[in-house]
Amino acid sequence: MTKVMRASYGRLLAILASSGSDIIAAEDALSDAFAKALIHWPKEMPRNPEAWLLTVARNRLKDKYRKDQRIEFHDDVPEPEQADATIETIPDDRLKLMFVCAHPAIDARIRTPLMLQTVVGLDSETIARAFLLPPATMAKRLVRAKTKIKASAVSFRVPEPEELDSRVSAVLEAIYGTFSRDWLAENTLAEEAFFLATLLTDLLPNNAEVLGLAAVIAFMLSRQEARVRGGKFVPLEEQDPAHWDHALMQQASTYLTKAQSIGELGRFQLEAAVHAVHADRLITGVINWDALAHLYRGLSHVAPTIGTTVSYAAALGRVVGPEEGLASLMKIDSKVRVSFAPAQAVEAHFLSLLGRTEEAATAYDLAIALTVEAPLREYLAAKREALAPRLH
Repeated sequence: MTKVMRASYGRLLAILASSGSDIIAAEDALSDAFAKALIHWPKEMPRNPEAWLLTVARNRLKDKYRKDQRIEFHDDVPEPEQADATIETIPDDRLKLMFVCAHPAIDARIRTPLMLQTVVGLDSETIARAFLLPPATMAKRLVRAKTKIKASAVSFRVPEPEELDSRVSAVLEAIYGTFSRDWLAENTLAEEAFFLATLLTDLLPNNAEVLGLAAVIAFMLSRQEARVRGGKFVPLEEQDPAHWDHALMQQASTYLTKAQSIGELGRFQLEAAVHAVHADRLITGVINWDALAHLYRGLSHVAPTIGTTVSYAAALGRVVGPEEGLASLMKIDSKVRVSFAPAQAVEAHFLSLLGRTEEAATAYDLAIALTVEAPLREYLAAKREALAPRLH
C-alpha cells in the first residue's frame, strides 16, 4: 500500500494541481485521499489504486471549490470497481509540474527543492538536510513558492522552445535529486527518475545535458544488482562486472556519445564520462584512476559541489597517495565537511592508510551517524570495526 502511494504521489499531484495552479490545495486533497485509503484498502483493495486515489482527491477538490473555500470533505469514497481507469489512461503531468516549479516567477534557489517536494513527495526536513538549510527555513520557502504559483496563475504546460533553456537546468537537478534519494534502495524513485529523464530526451533530443543526465542515471541503474549483494553494500571498485546490466550500460553509452557529439560540455556529461571510465573495467579489467582524477578536476570547475570535491580528493589519493588526497579534502570548509557523510568516509579511509587510527575511528563514527542507508551504514561500521585491533 505504501509503495503504491509513494510511486503515485507526483503523478497524481501534478494532475490535481493542473486544474487551478493551487499546489497547496492539491496536496491537501491528496493527503485526504491517502488517509481514506488507509481506512478502506485493508478491507478491499481497488483494482486500480491510482485511479481510486485520483477520484477521492478530485472529489475533495470539487467540494472545496463548490463550498467557496469552506473545507468540508464529504465521505464519498468510490467503490473499487468505480475507479476503473488503468494507469495508462492517467496522463503523466509530472514534467509539466516540474516546469511550473521552474517558472521565472519562482526564486531560483527554491525551484529544485520545490520539485523534490511536489513531484517526489519528499518532506521539507529531508530536503533541508540535502541543501544544508534549517528545516524551518526550507518549509517557509516552499510555502512561499507555492503561494506565488497560485497568485501568478502559472499555466501547467511544457514551455515553448524559447522558454526551455531558462527552466531545464532546475528540472535536471530535480530529476537527479530524485534518483540520488533512492540510489541504494529498491529503486522505485530511481526508476521514476530514469523515466522522467528519458521523457526529457524525447522533448529535447539535442540538449547535451539532458542526454548527459539520462546517461548518468542509466549507468548507475545498470549497476543496481551489483551494488548490494546479500544485503551488504559493495563499493563500485569492488563490484563484479558480471552483475552489471550490460544492455542498460550500452544505452547509457549511446546517450553519452550523442551528448558529446553536440559539443556543449556540461556537468552531467562529465559525470557520465566518470561512469564510462568505470564501465571500461568490463574490457580492461582495471580502473583508470588518472582519468577519473582528471574528470573530477574538470567537474570541480564546472559544478563545484561538495560531492565533486570529495570525489576528486578520493581519486587524487589513489593516484598520488593518501597524504595528497587528505590535503585536498581538508580544503573543504570544516563545518561543511563534518556534516557530509561521504567526506567523513573518505577522510577516515585516508587517515587509516596513514596510520592515524584514532582519528580514522572518529571520522568513521561521524560518517556512520550521518548515513541513513542501512547497507552503507553496515559497510562503514565494518570498516570502523576493522580498526579495533589498532586502537589503544
